[in-house]
Amino acid sequence: MKLLDTKVKNDVLQSMITIIDKRRDEIIEENKKDLESFNRNDQALYDRLVVNQSKVDGMIQAIKEVKEQEDPVGKTISEKTLDNGLKIVNKTDPFGTIMIIYESRPDVTIEAAVLAFKANNKIFLKGGKEANHSNIILEKCWHEALEENELSTDWISLLHLNREETREFLSNPPEKIDLVVPRGGDKLIDFVKRTAKGAVLVSGRGNNFLYVSPDADWDTAKKVIINAKTDKISGCNALDKVLIDSHLPDFEVKVKDLAETLENDYKVEILVDGKVEDVLDKPTLPTKDTWTEEFLALKIVLSSVESFDEAVEKINTYSGGHSSVIITEDDNKALEFMQQIDCAAVYQNASTRFTDGGQMGVGAELAISTDKLHHRGPLGLKQLVTNKYYIWGNGQIRE
Repeated sequence: MKLLDTKVKNDVLQSMITIIDKRRDEIIEENKKDLESFNRNDQALYDRLVVNQSKVDGMIQAIKEVKEQEDPVGKTISEKTLDNGLKIVNKTDPFGTIMIIYESRPDVTIEAAVLAFKANNKIFLKGGKEANHSNIILEKCWHEALEENELSTDWISLLHLNREETREFLSNPPEKIDLVVPRGGDKLIDFVKRTAKGAVLVSGRGNNFLYVSPDADWDTAKKVIINAKTDKISGCNALDKVLIDSHLPDFEVKVKDLAETLENDYKVEILVDGKVEDVLDKPTLPTKDTWTEEFLALKIVLSSVESFDEAVEKINTYSGGHSSVIITEDDNKALEFMQQIDCAAVYQNASTRFTDGGQMGVGAELAISTDKLHHRGPLGLKQLVTNKYYIWGNGQIRE
C-alpha cells in the first residue's frame, strides 16, 4: 500500500468517529445478536463480547487518541555522514501488512485497525465467530470512512474464515503477511505459531504472579491483590497466583484474613499450596499444570515460598511472561526483583491491571506483547512500524 499523507489518514479517522457515533445504536443492536446466541458458561469471554454505550464511547475515544498522536512513519532514528561521503539515514517505516487473530472483543476491530492504518499498514482482522455480527457492522463503518475519503477498502479487511480456512490462509497467504498477532489463549497462540508462514508476535496470555515479601505492608498487599484479581477477570492483566513468604510476620493470621476477604466479599475460589495448605481448608492444585494456567475467572492460587529466590524461580518457571508484582517496602529488593523477573511488566506495590496501553501512557494498543522481538509490552502506535536505511551517495563504490 502506498504511503499516505498524515492529513489523509487523520481525515479517515475523523470520518470514522462521526460514523460510529451516528451508527452507535445499530452497532449495539448487532452486538445483541451475538450476545443472544452466546453460551454464557464462559463469563470472561461473554464480558469481552459485550458492546454497550460505554464501549462505543471507548471506541470513539481510542480513535481520537490515535488521531491526535504524531504520525510514526518517516521519523528519523539516526543520521550520519561517513568519511567516504555516504549519508546514512535510518527512518521508521510501515510493516506493510498485518494480520491479527482475536477472540470475542469487538473493540479490537476498532483499536487494531486504527493503529495499523495510522501507521500506514494494511490489516486483516480475523475475529471470533461469536462476535460475527458486531465485527461485520464495524467493518462496514471502516469501509464507509475509507470510501468517504476516496481510499480503497483493502486497507482494512475482516476475514470470514473457519478454522481450516484460517489454517490455509496462514500457511499459504494470498499475499505477503509481514506480521501476525494472535491475541488469545494458549490454543490460539500454538495454532498460529505452528501454522503461520510470516513473523508471529505473541500476545494476550497472562497467568500473572504476585510475591508478598516479609517486609510487605499488609494493607497494601491486600488492596493490590484484590484489585488485580477482581477488577476485571477477563483481562490478560488479571492476577492468578499469589506467593506469600513464610517469614511474613503473623503469616497464618494474614493468610486467613486474605482468604476470608477474597471468598466472602468477592466470591473468589481459592486453591492452596505449600504452607498455606496447613492454614486453609481449601482444595489443593489438581495438577502441576495448574501453575501455568491462566484462569480468566474468579479463581486464585495462594501459596507460600521460603525465600525471595524461590519466588523469583517459581515466577520465571511458570508465569506467562506478562506481569509480575512484588509487595515490599524495600526499594532495593524491588529493583532486584524487577531485574530478575522475566516479564514484560514488573511492579512494586501496584496492581497488574495497569499493564494496559491506555493506563501506561501508550494510548490504544494492538495487543500486549510477551515476545522480546521486536517489542515487549503494549503495542501502541509507535510500535507498529519497523525501520529502513536510506543511503545517499554520489558514485561511491566499495574497494
